[in-house]
Formats: sequence, C-alpha cells, structure tokens
Amino acid sequence: MTTQTATTPATTDAPVRALSLSRTTATAARVLRQLRHDPRTIALLLLIPCLMLVLLRYVFDGSPHTFDNIGASLLGIFPLITMFLVTSIATLRERTSGTLERLLAMPLGKADLIAGYALAFGTLAIIQSALATGLAVWFLGLDVTGSPWLLLLVALLDALLGTALGLFVSAFAASEFQAVQFMPAVIFPQLLLCGLFTPRSEMHPVLEAISDVLPMSYAVDGMNEVLHHTDMTATFVRDIAIVAGCALLVLALGAATLRRRTA
Repeated sequence: MTTQTATTPATTDAPVRALSLSRTTATAARVLRQLRHDPRTIALLLLIPCLMLVLLRYVFDGSPHTFDNIGASLLGIFPLITMFLVTSIATLRERTSGTLERLLAMPLGKADLIAGYALAFGTLAIIQSALATGLAVWFLGLDVTGSPWLLLLVALLDALLGTALGLFVSAFAASEFQAVQFMPAVIFPQLLLCGLFTPRSEMHPVLEAISDVLPMSYAVDGMNEVLHHTDMTATFVRDIAIVAGCALLVLALGAATLRRRTA
C-alpha cells in the first residue's frame, strides 16, 4: 500500500532580509513611474489640498482672522488625509493584482518594499506640502507669527504620517472599497479630537485623554505653535518629534503585517 505525502504549502510571507538602499530606491523609482502615468492620482495628491485651502479662504472671506486660526491646522490635516487615501489604495492594488507577490518572490524584503513606498510617496509629500504651504502663506495671506519653513516641516511630517497609516491599513483590507472604509475608523476620530473644532482642554476628560494619544492632535498643536510664536519652542519640538515617531512606528508595523496575498 502506497502512501502519499502531503506537500507543504508555500509560505505567503517573504523571508526576512536586511534593508537595502539599492532595493529601496529601485522600489521607489518603480512606484513613481507608475504614478506618472496616473494623472488623476497626481491631481488628488497635489491639487486637492490646494483647492481645499482656496475654498476655505473664501468661505471665511468676511473673517480673515478665522482663516488664520484654522488655516494652519488644516494645512497639516489635508495632506495627511490625501496621502492616507492614495497610499492605502495604491498598496492594496499592488497586492490584489499579484504585483506584490511577484516582487516579494524576488530578492526584495518587506522592509525594502515599505521603505520604497514611503520614499516614493514621501517625495510627493514634499511637493504637496510645499505647494500648499506656499499657496496659503504667500497667495492666500495666511498670517503666521513663526517661520513658514516650520509650517512646511509640520505639513511634511503630517503627509508622511498619512503615508505610513495608509501603508499600514492596506494590510487589513481585501478591496479598495474596504481601504476607503478605514478612513472613518482611522482619520475621522482624530479629526474630531485633534483640537481643530474646540480646544482639547475643554473636552470631556475621557475624550481629552484619548486625544492625547492620537498623532493628529500633536500635528495641530505644532501648527498652532508656529501660528503664535516667533521662535521654535520646546513644545513645537515635542510635537514634531511625536508625529515623526508615530510615522516611523506605523511604518515598522506596516512592514511586520505586510502579506503577499489578500486572503
């Protein structure tokens, strides 16, 4: 009597490899080449935050002081939201199309892939943040006490945080529709509790405690520091350090949870 030995299914996880600069930059270059042929995504990334700022400026046309108060905060929030949406959908598309599985079958580790995506979308985040900050300060008349370069720094870190969150949540979605559904769960609570609508100190103590652990709260606090102080304050340094730290932490979690297949 012959017996058949069951074959062990191939693992769906890529082997652990050390982060390589050449593999990371090659991944980033591939992503940028793909995005270059997708004008709608480019428009969403670069133009929508600018258009929202223009709309906001003229919504408060009769009250420029109101635009000054909330414009700086939204200068960081808009890039975070758009980078979250585009990154989560683009990464999920790579996996559902089988591209991710083919890439991870090559000498490409999870860390290389995540770092490559972060580098590619980070490059776009720099352009996006520069456009939005320049538009707000020099064309829409956003009045900030501190340096516009500090405003740009916070906007860039916010965009990178959105990129990291998008990469992370894409691992838990099985379709592009599900990726978009993560926005109410990940972005909306932060938007409501970040201090944009009311100072966090005036919230219910439970909500204030929750807001203290949400990175968008520190993004808004950092913008407000630039808005009201001429010099870089210790609070500003703390805020941007927390935002940057959260982005790096989420990127690490994204690499740890990255899978080849959606099922």
